[in-house]
Amino acid sequence: MTLDRIDREILALLQEDGRMTNVDLAERVGLTAPPCLRRVRALEQAGVIRGYHAECDATKLGFPITVFAMVSLRSQAEQDLAAFESHVAAIPEVRECHMLNGEIDFILKIVAQDLESFQRILTTKLTSAPNVTSVKSSLTIRTFKAQAGVPIE
Repeated sequence: MTLDRIDREILALLQEDGRMTNVDLAERVGLTAPPCLRRVRALEQAGVIRGYHAECDATKLGFPITVFAMVSLRSQAEQDLAAFESHVAAIPEVRECHMLNGEIDFILKIVAQDLESFQRILTTKLTSAPNVTSVKSSLTIRTFKAQAGVPIE
C-alpha cells in the first residue's frame, strides 16, 4: 500500500489520539467524513493500523516495577524458539518479548507488583523454563520516554 500525505497525517493523528472522532479527524486532514473513514478502513484492512488500545498507568494499576530480562537459550532451533515464545506468551506480566541477534536471544519487558513478585516470576516461570540457560535482569529506575507507535513523516 502506498501512503500519501493525507494517509500519513491520519496515522500521525490517530497515534496521538486513537479516540478522535472521524469527523474531527476528517476536519484536521482537510477531508469530509466519508472519504476519511474510507481511508481509515483501508489502512486497517491493509494492516497498517493493527488496532486501538487504551494506554494505562502501570503504577496506578499496582505494577510499579518494570524489569528488562535478557534471556539466553541453549538451542536456537526453530521449534525451541517457538516453544519459548509460547511459554512467554502465557505469562501476563511479560508485556513485550523481542528476539534479538547476538549474544542474547530474547529481551523481555516485565511488570511486577513488587520485587518479591518479580523474583517469583523469574524463578518459577523464566529460569525454570525449558531450554533457558541464563536470565540477566535490569530493574528500571526511571522512564523518561515511552512513546507508542512509530515516527510518521
